[in-house]
Amino acid sequence: MVASDGVTTPNAGSSPDDFWRRPPSGGEGLPDRATAPITGDRTTSAEGSPPGANAGPGGSPYAGYSGPPPSTPPPAGWRPPVHLQPAAPRSLPPQDMAALDLAEQRAQRVTYSVGAVAGVVLVILVCLLCSRLLF
Repeated sequence: MVASDGVTTPNAGSSPDDFWRRPPSGGEGLPDRATAPITGDRTTSAEGSPPGANAGPGGSPYAGYSGPPPSTPPPAGWRPPVHLQPAAPRSLPPQDMAALDLAEQRAQRVTYSVGAVAGVVLVILVCLLCSRLLF
């Protein structure tokens, strides 16, 4: 048995799914959204009363989602105005591939040299630490 079994159901004789079901049509002061017709002007509800007439909890008007506002499409062929035309792209300067290869080889030599120096320093430090432990 799960610890939360029976906690969310209000009555012992009801189904566990009853808690998640919608209330009956017009229950608890809320309109039934599935059967209410959608009007274009949104000035009346399904019952013919103004939209604020349906009071919610505490007497405040029901503040549910009434759908997106109506919109009108732009005229056919409409585009936003273009104020500035971008300049044509410039051509890049030619690349000297031989010089690039030479620079890359120099950078690789520097990297290997720094790594070798760091490795030698680490080997010396390890030898010093081991000699201190042994003697």
